[in-house]
Amino acid sequence: MSNRLYRLIFGTTLLLALYFDVTQAIYALAGMAVFEAITNLRIPLLVSRLRYQNDGDPEEGSLGIQFPVRTLFEAERGWRLSVATMLFISLFVFPDVLWFFPWFMGFAILGAGVSGVCPMYLAMKWAGLK
Repeated sequence: MSNRLYRLIFGTTLLLALYFDVTQAIYALAGMAVFEAITNLRIPLLVSRLRYQNDGDPEEGSLGIQFPVRTLFEAERGWRLSVATMLFISLFVFPDVLWFFPWFMGFAILGAGVSGVCPMYLAMKWAGLK
C-alpha cells in the first residue's frame, strides 16, 4: 500500500464520516493518526513490509525534489501529527467556529490521494524533515 492510496482512503473516510455525521469515526481517524505518528507503525509501511518485504519508496510524494534533511523526524510522521492536531482542534476546541476546517482537510487529503501531491507533506520536507 502506498501513502497515496492511504491518503485517498483516509480522505474519503473522513468526508463520509463528516457527511453522515459519524463523530466516532472522525475521532477514530484522528486517534489512528496520532497513534501512527507517535509509534511510527504506519499502515502503508506495515502493509508494504508484509506484502513486499520492503519499506516502500521513501521518496514517494516528494516529486523527485531533493530536499535538505535537517532533522531525523520523518515528514510522514509530521503529516499525521499535524492532521490529527488540526482535527482535534477543529472538533474539540472550536467546533462552532471551525466547522469548515475538517471538510477542507478531507477534500485536501482526498485530492492528495488522487493526484499523489500533498502540499503539506512537501512543506514539511522543505522545512527539513526526513
